Amino acid sequence: MSEQDFIIDKQLARLAFEKSAAGYDDAAVLQREVATRMLERLDYIKYQPKTILDVGTGTGFCAHHLARRYGEARIYALDFAFNMLQLARANAGWWQRMRHRYAFITGDAEQLPMASGSVELIVSSLAIQWCNDLDKVFAEFRRVLAPGGLLMFTTFGPDTLKELRTSWAAVDGEVHVNQFFDMHDVGDALMRQGFAEPVMDTEYITMTYREAMTLMKELKQIGAHNVTRGRSRHMTGKRQLKQMLQAYEQFRSDGVLPASYEVVYGHAWAPTQSVSISLDQIKP
Repeated sequence: MSEQDFIIDKQLARLAFEKSAAGYDDAAVLQREVATRMLERLDYIKYQPKTILDVGTGTGFCAHHLARRYGEARIYALDFAFNMLQLARANAGWWQRMRHRYAFITGDAEQLPMASGSVELIVSSLAIQWCNDLDKVFAEFRRVLAPGGLLMFTTFGPDTLKELRTSWAAVDGEVHVNQFFDMHDVGDALMRQGFAEPVMDTEYITMTYREAMTLMKELKQIGAHNVTRGRSRHMTGKRQLKQMLQAYEQFRSDGVLPASYEVVYGHAWAPTQSVSISLDQIKP
């Protein structure tokens, strides 16, 4: 397998989330927990933004929390799946919509349909792993952030779903699980795009299941399909699936099967002013 095999097909990813929107909240237990832990970090940051962009809002969990936390802020909820935005809008409630506190925007994190310097806080929970170019994502975040604005995000690290990846590897050599960004690569991309004071850390969350098929169904229910270029172009046969499930049994402990998630947390600030240095200003 090559790096090209792990490139996300953005159109297929969007369609997967469109189809999963109606049942997403019933299965997105991990996603809500990660978002909650990320948002709790705002307790330690004395900052009162007036304009907030939630990138990858899904059904609006983060956006609605932020609306309650920052009572006067304007909230821009953005997602590339229209059906998700429809649910986010419904979940906002008519009173908040009447107050014109929300705007619901269809868009991609790698090409934000926002004016430069137009928001003071960007949050994005478990969305950028569906992007292919970290530098492009962070360049867009930096562009739309006002000087001194805050970026706070989560994504998945390389050990995410390692048990599932190992089990499929015992069956064939095809791509079945996405490849995720390493924390250090994420931090380096932030620095390359000029963010100030980046802070990165990780934690591991383990979900447990009686059967591996329950995990597979849950991933499908939230739209987390394999949408990489290197995915198999034919349906997985019963024999292959059985072999994978048998391979997964090596991880069983105390009667349950684990599914590991490496969660990467990050935040950084947009510089308060642009700094331009020419070569003749650099002293030897």
